[in-house]
Amino acid sequence: MKFTLSWLKEHLDTDASLEAIAEMLTRNGLEVEGIHDPGAALAPFKVARVLSAERHPQADKLQVLQVDAGSGPLQVVCGAPNARAGLIGVFGEPGTHVPGPDITLKVAAIRGVESHGMMCSARELQLGEDHNGIIELPDDAPVGTSYADYAGLTDPVIEVAVTPNRQDCMGVRGIARDLAAAGLGTLRPLDEVYRGSTAPIDGDGPAPDVRTDDPEGCPAFYAQGVFGVRNGDAPGWMRRYLTAIGQKPISALVDITNFVMLDLGRPLHVYDRARLSGGLVARKARAGEQVVALNGRTYTLGEGMTVIADDAAVHDIGGIMGGEHSGVSADTTDVVIECAYFTPEHIARTGQALQLTSDARARFERGVDPAFLDTGLAIATRLVLEHCGGTSSAVTRSGAPPTEPKVVGYDPNLAGTLGGLAVAPERQRAILEGLGFAVGADWRVTVPTWRRDIDGPADLVEEVIRIEGIDRVPPVPLARIPGVAKATATPAQKLERRVRRAAAARGLDEAVTWSFVARTDADALGGGAWTVANPISEELKVMRPSLLSGLLHAAARNAKRGAGASRLFEIGRRYLADAEPLTLGLVLAGDKRPRGWREGKASTFDAFDAKGEALALLREAGAPVDNLQVMGDAGEAWHPGQSGTLRLGPKAVLARFGMLHPATLKAFDLDGAVAAAELYLDAIPARRTSFARPVHAPPALQAVRRDFAFTVPAGLAADALVRAVRGADKAAIVAARVFDVFARDGERSMALEVTLQPGDKAFVEAELKGVTEKVVAAAAKLGAALRG
Repeated sequence: MKFTLSWLKEHLDTDASLEAIAEMLTRNGLEVEGIHDPGAALAPFKVARVLSAERHPQADKLQVLQVDAGSGPLQVVCGAPNARAGLIGVFGEPGTHVPGPDITLKVAAIRGVESHGMMCSARELQLGEDHNGIIELPDDAPVGTSYADYAGLTDPVIEVAVTPNRQDCMGVRGIARDLAAAGLGTLRPLDEVYRGSTAPIDGDGPAPDVRTDDPEGCPAFYAQGVFGVRNGDAPGWMRRYLTAIGQKPISALVDITNFVMLDLGRPLHVYDRARLSGGLVARKARAGEQVVALNGRTYTLGEGMTVIADDAAVHDIGGIMGGEHSGVSADTTDVVIECAYFTPEHIARTGQALQLTSDARARFERGVDPAFLDTGLAIATRLVLEHCGGTSSAVTRSGAPPTEPKVVGYDPNLAGTLGGLAVAPERQRAILEGLGFAVGADWRVTVPTWRRDIDGPADLVEEVIRIEGIDRVPPVPLARIPGVAKATATPAQKLERRVRRAAAARGLDEAVTWSFVARTDADALGGGAWTVANPISEELKVMRPSLLSGLLHAAARNAKRGAGASRLFEIGRRYLADAEPLTLGLVLAGDKRPRGWREGKASTFDAFDAKGEALALLREAGAPVDNLQVMGDAGEAWHPGQSGTLRLGPKAVLARFGMLHPATLKAFDLDGAVAAAELYLDAIPARRTSFARPVHAPPALQAVRRDFAFTVPAGLAADALVRAVRGADKAAIVAARVFDVFARDGERSMALEVTLQPGDKAFVEAELKGVTEKVVAAAAKLGAALRG
């Protein structure tokens, strides 16, 4: 929600500084997200008079001007068709930055004539879209003064974050009411703000034909006609307010409805009466009906959505966006002003289904004031009559808004017992009444119609405490039971912490990415099981099936920013059809080792790097790494032949690792080879925990190492051979590893180092021979033969 300081002071009579207002807003729960002074960018520009205008000697469409900005004549080359002697406009001297084209002025020769600055158009100063000529100011504009000061552009813009429960602060008046209740001024009466009566107007013209046939979605539909209007520009003060907060002025009729919505939190809509066929009715949409909205897009409506239609077509997605066909234009002469109440829940469902957001939806789905229909319509009608002319009709009222007052019993002692801050009862009464509540002598509190978020006494405590100052609530330490606190971390939390520390210790950088991904990202990694009904954006609508999606995007961003390597990991949840398992994902991208005078060329990561990281982290997580089997079939997202799985038995997959498929990398805009791994921490069997470490007794005798070289079948996995050799004699063999692999003349060879550990006495030759025979026999079962 944005507004300017002067706009706020239209409703709030205060001498408080901008800093004090900003501090109080945040203190009251309306966090100030930013304060912008638009006049700062325009401060160097001055009001200047054109003393003379002569034709450029080298260009027919250029003129050479003599310009006085208060410090004597300056020569300026100008191409504006309206440049002439006597014109007063806006001048930027050399060294001034022009925000529109984003240039800094300097003395320059244009077609051989030196130019010392620039006479500016509205577009060049980002004050509008007009670029047909330079800005023309009144003849009495003071030459030499700051244009920003003269035009009143030094009005700071304040932006606050409005939480979903504060529908009353979706207009400037609601924010002013909050500040007045906090003691930062006085709320001006609405008649004073609008310089006249805000009572309903009943004109002589024929009342518009409107009704509501959907009391559930649109309980009340009010409308008033105005005849003989002239839809020109809105008044300057209104256009300045709208422009300052980023709203583009369109026309008087449209700007008036936008202004009333932003000022009072009351969305309205205006129809061109000549474009309607018969009366207007609020009704349920029929399945398949379509409407072209004001944003130019066509929406197909579903049953249950509330629409405003005439006899021929739908003209409005009720409470969200009007239709293009019945919108007003410069030729409009007769209008119907709609002021309706739409049920918040219906607005929310329709907006979610159509994926359509608007300022009106943001207010209606929070809940606008149902008792403000007559006043809101009257204010809009008076503004139209004042700035567009014409005559008004009588008001048509169909249905009734839900204005039944809500009464809450309240005990002022709750501020101390529930809110933690004792506040005097009379002070609490003053706060609540300042916010619009009616407080009876028996502390029966009537909730104002604009505060649908108030349900019970706890909500009233919140109102009192936030206005009194949550910073005044004294800190009270919780009572602590004597002794050492019991551990509260679950085994899963302990596992997560242990693995996180281990990954960081191994040089991996932790990343935190979205749990939502684009559908294309999910499809590249196997497809997502869950789609969000109301996503943040189309790029974040599928719950991630893998942690690799966010990590790959992070690696791609790093690469585009010149990072030579990315070693990233993340611990989080994957979202499968039947579970949300805890998972660790890691990505190794870029150079494993940069080039150097000793190392030579740079080297990249490979599948064995990913496997090594996976095994190390699984070991730290307590997985029985020595019993794991390496198998293929890592999945379609992985490179065939350069990836695999780590399993505990044929079905229990503890990890996937290897190189990612080129198609996967292309989907994430990554170049080069990328290694990755995913560890499924929930699949690791639970281990018995103990404070004591296992007793370690170093062997008394030295281990014996023997090398074996086998010729093996082409399809034999090294892991299978290692496991077979280790199992040949479990009492004597404590380790086995591959240390050499080569292929020659159609044969494939693997060399293994086998470690034998004697127990009470050293091995004798016969025992070593027996172990050797067992190793050879075990290998032979897999088709491997000892090389001669």
